[in-house]
Amino acid sequence: MGESIIKNVNILTMNADKDIIEKGVVVLKDNLIHDMGNEDLLSKYPSDNIIDGKNGILIPGMINTHTHASMVVFRSLGDDVPDRLKRYIFPLEKKLVNKELVYLGAKYGIIEMLLGGVTTFTDMYFFEDEVARAAKELGARGVLGETIINFASPDSEEPYGGLDYCEWFIEKWKDDNLIIPAVAPHAPYTNDKHHLQLANKLSEKYDVPLMMHVAEMGYEYDQCIEEYDMTPVQYLDSIGILSERFISAHSILVSDKDIDILEKRKVGISHNVGANSKGAKGVAPITKMYEKGMKLGLGTDGPMSGNTLDIVTQMSLVGKIHKLHNKDRSLFPASEILEMATIGGARVLNMDNEIGSIEIGKKADLVLFETDSINMQPLYDYYSVLVYSSNPSNVDTVIVDGKILVKNKKLVESNIMDKVREQLKMIKNNILEVSKEL
Repeated sequence: MGESIIKNVNILTMNADKDIIEKGVVVLKDNLIHDMGNEDLLSKYPSDNIIDGKNGILIPGMINTHTHASMVVFRSLGDDVPDRLKRYIFPLEKKLVNKELVYLGAKYGIIEMLLGGVTTFTDMYFFEDEVARAAKELGARGVLGETIINFASPDSEEPYGGLDYCEWFIEKWKDDNLIIPAVAPHAPYTNDKHHLQLANKLSEKYDVPLMMHVAEMGYEYDQCIEEYDMTPVQYLDSIGILSERFISAHSILVSDKDIDILEKRKVGISHNVGANSKGAKGVAPITKMYEKGMKLGLGTDGPMSGNTLDIVTQMSLVGKIHKLHNKDRSLFPASEILEMATIGGARVLNMDNEIGSIEIGKKADLVLFETDSINMQPLYDYYSVLVYSSNPSNVDTVIVDGKILVKNKKLVESNIMDKVREQLKMIKNNILEVSKEL
């Protein structure tokens, strides 16, 4: 890919000191950040391959720490259905999900994430190999886990068939530069102790992430109390599967004791504020988690739950909901929220030595926000403008692994979007017909 330069940008490094470089310059070489600093670097690195940031804001690529991207094909269905997961989503998936749908949904969802400045996403679904194929074709970075569940699923005729699929999937993708395979048991209430421990052993064997929905549902919490006299977190700890490889999605119904356990085990927490609030599930106590210095990132959940896949939307919600819930407008300054969206997410994935901040030697995963649009001015505080004023349409340029994927707010390979839209139209009527029967 050679050498390229980004100039005339306000760099929010998101390093340990949250350094800001105004009128900054970043030099990229191949897929890494080679150098960075002020405008003096322009004379040191003469180049014909220069991106003029036009006084925009350059940040590390945002990280979506939990989603089910392929479910975008079901977005806006059943939004107000009580107990939607068991009554609506599971039956819908059983009837409709196949390889083609997963691939198409993943492609559409990844495009949405890229256009919104997400450069790395953490996904769990069925036929996860199709998600990996879509991510690889589009050039996105993904931490991808095959779902393991206690009933026959779209890609397995047998309960827990995801375990075998998962090992095959890990072997296939374990050495890829963009795809990190993972193990993804669905939840404590859809996996028994034996299979949870088998999933953990698989994660240990290949040293890959283990991701799961945890302490999300009221009935999940009640079941753990009734059967084990323990909360979901305490139960998972008692069977020995919590570790620094573990990514806990949601983590809403957790006690102070639970938080201590999660901290001790160095578990990564994916906070899905939009989906949690839309589902009326509660407000996760992330103020306590942040104060303890825990690994804390932001996620969207599936686009059928939160109806969006971008992290920009989540940032504003984090600030507003937690300030309201705690009746304290000083909570979570905008810089802390952007931290969760970038380097915080990288910590959750144990990738903070590679991505999540703009530092020499890290992967060139970068997002440029333009500041010319009316909603981006006046510009007094870079963090506040990004968190409370911006929206995904302000994302101008997206670079993943040193490659420009979005330029001037459009995919560089724009014909992909047209093809995906046409394919989506073809399956829409079938989805509507099936959904009417549920």
